[in-house]
Amino acid sequence: MKKISILLLAIAAMVLSACTGTDRAHQLKVLNWADYINEDVKANFEQWYLEQTGEKVELVYETFDINETALTKIEVGHEDYDVFCPSEYIIERMLKKGLVLPIQKELIADSIFYFDNISPFVTEKFQQMAPSEDVLVKDYTVGYMWGTTGFIYNPQFVNREDLQSWGAILDSKFENRILMKDAFRDVYSVLVLYAYREQIERGEVDRNDLVHNITPERINAVKEILLQAKKQICGWEVDFGKEEMTKGKAWLNLSWSGDAQFAIEEAAEMGVMLDYIVPQEGSNVWFDGWVIPKYAKNIKAATYFIDYMCRADNALANMDEIGYVSCAGGPNAADEILAEQNDEEEWPETVDASYFFGDEKIDVDGELLDPHALHLNPVYYADKSIIDRCALMHDAGDSQEMLLEMWNEIKLAR
Repeated sequence: MKKISILLLAIAAMVLSACTGTDRAHQLKVLNWADYINEDVKANFEQWYLEQTGEKVELVYETFDINETALTKIEVGHEDYDVFCPSEYIIERMLKKGLVLPIQKELIADSIFYFDNISPFVTEKFQQMAPSEDVLVKDYTVGYMWGTTGFIYNPQFVNREDLQSWGAILDSKFENRILMKDAFRDVYSVLVLYAYREQIERGEVDRNDLVHNITPERINAVKEILLQAKKQICGWEVDFGKEEMTKGKAWLNLSWSGDAQFAIEEAAEMGVMLDYIVPQEGSNVWFDGWVIPKYAKNIKAATYFIDYMCRADNALANMDEIGYVSCAGGPNAADEILAEQNDEEEWPETVDASYFFGDEKIDVDGELLDPHALHLNPVYYADKSIIDRCALMHDAGDSQEMLLEMWNEIKLAR
């Protein structure tokens, strides 16, 4: 009986393996950030794919919370995800290591081709991640969401004027009232701009160089600032900051614009007002994008999924659901995006979003809108004057360990 049981188990395992292999051809494995998609958009993909291709596909959707952990699954574990949505510096690292496949856009018919909906601003920023001049990053990745880093704050306790500089984290009146995003690269990237603010003003160094070229000297400069700020920091958060801000336990939160928008909306439902600001020294502008990893098994469905996510209506639905701003805004999508986002009654002050939507006026339901003066949510679409002071984060390379060591020392310091 024992031998028969083992034999039966072996046969069952082979059958299961064979079925899994067969099913894999009609299965799409997606790895995305937690809480980073509209559930209806996700649920509707299988039917849309069937309508476009005549083929069934099962969407297997997994989530992650840390870029590096997700990358390890692919780089070390050779996990066969078909679509992955990492941040810009991870995309850069994957390009360097040959861990992404070209996106076969020729698989998509003209009638359902939405890749061009992405803003040229995003494509230009992504090209800065190219490992060499002959690599076109747009052939390997497509932008999903983007934003800035700044302060979420409670106007009941904090004046906006006090937050014009990242140096606010050193102000003793905020003792034990500041939350810090537990993301060492993002925090380093903004505080290095504060540390070298005078050199920036004198034209001795620019923001892109400071954020891109990580040196021991620059790491130490940021470390000293964080050590001085320790008394003001009441916690290091990944996702609980919004709740702490709403309860008034924290007054400031160094965080991402998408989290800020989500927090603002959640707090408003509880009768609490929150706001968001990017200090004058500048910030980082970050991006998350879709890639097809090296070990993908269903490239066709992966390509269709990325194209589907670029559709303007899906981009708007995702924005509304998660509080982050879509990379969609190219010439073929600007009118649809602005039809929903441009609202003079809700946003009486204008922002210059020409960097994102282009310089030409855009016809929205018969009205010509000037991208230099749009009525948009300034948390979603920062004014050009702010974006001009922002730099793109890059793969830290050999400096990664030094940054992590510094971060751990700061968190353990008393």
